[in-house]
Amino acid sequence: MKGDRPNIGIYIMDINNRSANAEVIENTHKQKNNESVVGDVLEWLEAIAIAVMIVLLIFTFVLRQVVVEGSSMVPTLQDGDKLIISHLFYTPKQGDIVVVNCEGPYKLNKTLIKRVIATENQKVNIDFDTGTVTVDGKVLKEDYINTLTTKDEGAFKYPVTVPKGCLFVMGDNRNNSTDSRSNGVGFLNTEDVLGKAIFRILPISKFGFVE
Repeated sequence: MKGDRPNIGIYIMDINNRSANAEVIENTHKQKNNESVVGDVLEWLEAIAIAVMIVLLIFTFVLRQVVVEGSSMVPTLQDGDKLIISHLFYTPKQGDIVVVNCEGPYKLNKTLIKRVIATENQKVNIDFDTGTVTVDGKVLKEDYINTLTTKDEGAFKYPVTVPKGCLFVMGDNRNNSTDSRSNGVGFLNTEDVLGKAIFRILPISKFGFVE
C-alpha cells in the first residue's frame, strides 16, 4: 500500500545530515588538535626563551668566562685555558685562585689571575734561600707550585702584614710570575677582585673544577 512505503527521500536526507554532522565534528577535532599543537609549540618557545634569559642573567651577574694568558699559573693553569669564574657574594679566601684588576698608580694596569696567599691582617714571610712561604707562622704546604719561591722582586721587606681590605697573591709558577712580590702589583684590593676561578671548560682534556 502507498502508506506502507518507506520515505526514501527523508531517509536519504537523514543520512546526508548525519554525514555532514560527522564531517563537522571531524573538522572540529582537527581544529582542536591543530590548536593544541600550536599551543604546545608556543609553550616550548616560551620555555626556551625563559631558559635563555636565565642563562644570560647568570653569566651577567653570577658567572663569567675568562681566558688564561701567560704561564704564571703553571702547572695549575696553562696559557689559553678557558675558565668560569664566580663573583656573586664572593669573599676571597686563602688558597683561592682569583681574577683581579691590578690598576692604579705604579700598578701594572692589567687583569691578573693568581692564587691568594694571605688575606687582611695575616702575616706573610718568605725565605728566599729555602723557598718556603709562611703565613701566620705556619709554613704553607704548596703542592700546586711549579718551583720554590726563590725570586724576590723587592716590593716588601719580610715579614709583612696584609692591610685591611687587601690580598697578597702569587702565581703558582713562582719564578715566572709578576705578583705581590713586585712593586707593580703589591697588595691588591679585595674590591678589585672579579671572581674566583671555579671551573675549567677548555681544554676538554682538563674539563672540571679548578683547585
